Amino acid sequence: MGPAARLLCLLLLPGSLLGLSAGQGLGLGRRPPPQSGPEGWGLGGGRRLLSLELLEEAEDLSLALLGTGLPGQLPPECRELLVGFANSSVRLTGCLVRSARPVRLCQSCYRHFQSVTEQLENITRAVGNSSESNCAKSLLMSDRVQLVVILSQFFNSTWKTANCANCLKNNSEGLSNSTIDFLDLFNTTLMCFERNFQGQAINLVSSNHTEVCRNCSQTYRNLNALYNKMQKMTRQGSDSEHRTPLCIDVEDAMNITRRLWSRTFNCSVPCSDTVPVIAVSSFILFLPVIFYLSSFLHSKQKKRILILPNRIQSNASLVNIQEKYS
Repeated sequence: MGPAARLLCLLLLPGSLLGLSAGQGLGLGRRPPPQSGPEGWGLGGGRRLLSLELLEEAEDLSLALLGTGLPGQLPPECRELLVGFANSSVRLTGCLVRSARPVRLCQSCYRHFQSVTEQLENITRAVGNSSESNCAKSLLMSDRVQLVVILSQFFNSTWKTANCANCLKNNSEGLSNSTIDFLDLFNTTLMCFERNFQGQAINLVSSNHTEVCRNCSQTYRNLNALYNKMQKMTRQGSDSEHRTPLCIDVEDAMNITRRLWSRTFNCSVPCSDTVPVIAVSSFILFLPVIFYLSSFLHSKQKKRILILPNRIQSNASLVNIQEKYS
């Protein structure tokens, strides 16, 4: 008989004995009168002593079961690891949802993601796995659902899809210097938009936002140039066959800025390469003319010599010559 069955029997046995004694009294149709003397004390006292002994044994067995745990229950050290992973997962999930729009996943949730990673490493590490209760096996491979594994895979996939590693330092202790510079310049650009747009109503068609376009043009150019520079650095650091985009925070911030600049304010940045493009195009256009003109000037001019053909004299002149000699 297992410990759980023994505990159940010990807990139900005193009630059964008491019910049996009560049933005997009811079967006679009257309540047995209290007996006095050694005989009555022996009967009632013996039952009470038996019940107390059974209750004490049941209490000792229950304490022993709580110390070792029933089948399927986690040991205290594994329960502590599971609670730690659950708390870190709750914090990371809340941060991801709150940072969904506008996208601020990498800059707001990297500490929570690092905490989840550490908690999962504590589970898979051999600290609690050397005991009789293998924590990694109990938490990661004990059932078909494997909820801890599914959650960790979801967090890793989300983090990889967002490319947050491109915004962080190598050891993920904080944001990289380029990301901090970009976010500072992004906030400066938005403040410039807001400062020059105060007192105007947003109308995508008819509003004239020349103040925004004129006063914020240089700031927008600097932000765009920094974004292009970060893209080039990312391409140089990654494989040429597979282009690695920037982290989702930087991309979303640049998309918001470009949308405000072009659609909301109807601004445009004049191309700074217009003069070189016109010069190169004009040179290519006149290149054939220059070629033929130089060929004409540097070639040797031969004098034309006219050669008069020997023509056959007419019949009248021949007749005159014959008459002369006849």
